Amino acid sequence: MNEPRPPQALAAASGAGLPPDASQDLVDQVALARLYGEPLFALPQDLYIPPDALEVFLEAFEGPLDLLLYLIRKQNFNILDIPMQDVTRQYMAYVDEIRSRNLELAAEYLLMAAMLIEIKSRMLLPPKKQEDGEEAEDPRAELVRRLLEYEQMKLAAQQLGQLPQYGRDFLKATVYIEQSLQPRFPDVEVGELQAAWRDILKRAKLVQSHKITREELSVREYMSQILKQLQGQRFVEFERIFNPEKGSTVLVVTFIAMLELAKETLIEITQAEAFAPIYVRLAYTPV
Repeated sequence: MNEPRPPQALAAASGAGLPPDASQDLVDQVALARLYGEPLFALPQDLYIPPDALEVFLEAFEGPLDLLLYLIRKQNFNILDIPMQDVTRQYMAYVDEIRSRNLELAAEYLLMAAMLIEIKSRMLLPPKKQEDGEEAEDPRAELVRRLLEYEQMKLAAQQLGQLPQYGRDFLKATVYIEQSLQPRFPDVEVGELQAAWRDILKRAKLVQSHKITREELSVREYMSQILKQLQGQRFVEFERIFNPEKGSTVLVVTFIAMLELAKETLIEITQAEAFAPIYVRLAYTPV
């Protein structure tokens, strides 16, 4: 197989065997072409042209659905009532054409061709009645649905492609402005200053520290206070034993002291009936 020769070789071949001024005398004759301004009267014998170099594809499709939609729209077929015989024949003609050139490309188209043949064969058979009495679904229904969805997406893509796109339809304008020697800082408004101050106070509250001190409270001391409070009293309400004003710590110690007195049977905690008030009194000691 001969390798293609560069243009300089073609020019040399076209002028081979001719005197320097012979080409100017042959300008008036019929030339096959002009190469770098020089007439070419015969093709070089060792010029190799690949078989696919002169192939021209008039229509290019993005897939089987694109080809089917093209065939339907080109002949103004009703997409809801596709004439399967005509469409399948035209589709198979295109598939046979691309099979002879690109088998890998034809694989996807062959799958759709099998689907078209199946639909065509199902349409030739008598329709089967369903159990509920309704009419059988049209074998073309699934294909029509896919074609309508594809056409909708294709039109949406075309509309998006028509929108101005950065880098294709317009470019970002850039203007260089020389900065002055003295920088000019933006003005700060009062509201922004207040917001910044509130943010500082909020962060300061998050890092506050507090000191815990231990308060010395004697249970025995509060036991003595309870006994003094019950002396001379027949019954004392449970709530009157406690003094909420002294804080929760004192209330806890007072309650523990009352439990210790009850444990040592020095006081009695009584209740007349369920949900009745609770009373505290000194334990009864027989004389």
